[in-house]
Amino acid sequence: STSVYSDDHGEVVSTISSSRNPLQPPDTSSEEPFTTYFDNKIPIPEDETHSCFSFRKLWAFTGPGFLMSIAYLDPGNIESDLQSGAVAGFKLLWVLMLATIIGLLLQRLAARLGVVTGLHLAEVCNRQYQKVPRIILWLMVELAIIGSDMQEVIGSAIAINLLSVGKIPLWGGVLITIADTFVFLFLDKYGLRKLEAFFGFLITIMALTFGYEYITVKPSQEKLLKGLFIPYCQNCGTTQLEQAVGIVGAVIMPHNMYLHSALVKSRQVNRANKREVREANKYFFIESCIALFVSFIINIFVVTVFAEAFFEKTNADVNGVCMNASSPHSSLFPNNNETLEVDIYKGGVVLGCYFGPAALYIWAIGILAAGQSSTMTGTYSGQFVMEGFLNLRWSRFARVLLTRSIAITPTLFVAIFQDVEHLTGMNDFLNVLMSLQQPLHLTPFCSDFACRFWKIAGGILILLICSINMYFVVAYVMSLNHVALYIGAAILSVIYLSFVMYLVSLFLMPPGPSPQGCSQSHSSPSLCLCLGLPGPGCRTLHLVLLNFMRFT
Repeated sequence: STSVYSDDHGEVVSTISSSRNPLQPPDTSSEEPFTTYFDNKIPIPEDETHSCFSFRKLWAFTGPGFLMSIAYLDPGNIESDLQSGAVAGFKLLWVLMLATIIGLLLQRLAARLGVVTGLHLAEVCNRQYQKVPRIILWLMVELAIIGSDMQEVIGSAIAINLLSVGKIPLWGGVLITIADTFVFLFLDKYGLRKLEAFFGFLITIMALTFGYEYITVKPSQEKLLKGLFIPYCQNCGTTQLEQAVGIVGAVIMPHNMYLHSALVKSRQVNRANKREVREANKYFFIESCIALFVSFIINIFVVTVFAEAFFEKTNADVNGVCMNASSPHSSLFPNNNETLEVDIYKGGVVLGCYFGPAALYIWAIGILAAGQSSTMTGTYSGQFVMEGFLNLRWSRFARVLLTRSIAITPTLFVAIFQDVEHLTGMNDFLNVLMSLQQPLHLTPFCSDFACRFWKIAGGILILLICSINMYFVVAYVMSLNHVALYIGAAILSVIYLSFVMYLVSLFLMPPGPSPQGCSQSHSSPSLCLCLGLPGPGCRTLHLVLLNFMRFT
């Protein structure tokens, strides 16, 4: 249904509201329940005594932001953190902080999109793009989810391998992770708040375990503060610069925009009420700030531990310490003077050699919590993406099974044919893949449903990220030393940039003749032309976008 109300200046504002589940496609009947993440919406309590801010209301809105923040703590991020510390010491902490702030701004846009329009990002893309670009975009985001899932599941498998002292192989850890993910995913049957509490428990485990490593190593607080607030990298070369770009790629996850825009719909907000919408936007933003601050602190724990203990260490240094500690993993580090290279597995081994077995096992527990929680949220992302882009109306189990199978199958093949000690190259490739995905999924935030400031800011972010990505890809391909790969990368780069510009042009093209149902005074001509929507569809979309613009 369509609701109309007047704002403080007498302007008429329209919004779309419905009693049905907002994830349900608009052209289907409501005879069967259609749910992924929430069966019932969380009610928001009224607090008449605190008009400006209420902790009761903040608590009611708390949940989606912390689930979103788990993507900032997945094993791919943890590996990027430890490599940053080992390669550049404390010098790239400011890059981590900047990437987290950019991520917060993007999550704010994603949350506002879900709150104001009642549609998550995949549903908006489904309505705004023609069939061909929509399918391409869906395939790209599925690719991003698969890449992220490989890091998350293999991270969990590595943790299980470390905890079992190598008795459980990598493929066995992958199977265990798949099985317990299916079990945990149905926790929301016992209530949405219980599921959110479980994710909070996993974040707490990460904070305690990585915090233990931080207290054990005792990093220099002076170097930490200088690294955070002085945006400079003294004596840094290509390796450090590539690591800085890798941090941005690891922190800003494309599929997280789809996840957050869908999760905020789990709260009971009347979108026809201007005050409730603004209130929801405010509390979701506060919650996102708190959640990302917690994830930022945990990331700092990891970076500073490896910066303090292992910056400028050589393989020979670590080999000697591991031999003295009678570690069975000392053969991982050849007795030469090359700079130490670490990943999640070797990082745990090195901590065990220097600070005792407890540091190794506590590290593994933290990685297991990171991998398990991010695998679950990745599954939800996959369901939202598939439902939004394709309007799937399947049973809950069928949807979970399909999205898990798409993401897990490549991971299982990697686990079977690759050993646990040589996965760094794969993670570098996946970070490149993630970086390339980002601009494709930011273009809707530059559209007609964003205000002028956010259109400009979104455009600048896309240009910045594209520039970073191009450098990252060039550096990665150059390291492969193969002419055929250079040519292939150049061709793919042209296609990639052309597609990004095409997506942006769909929103930024000048107004032209309006098709039927798209009048110059009441709709967005460029948007309707791109969509080719019939009159009623265009008018419905216009109401949604007008509402979003009003509250942004």
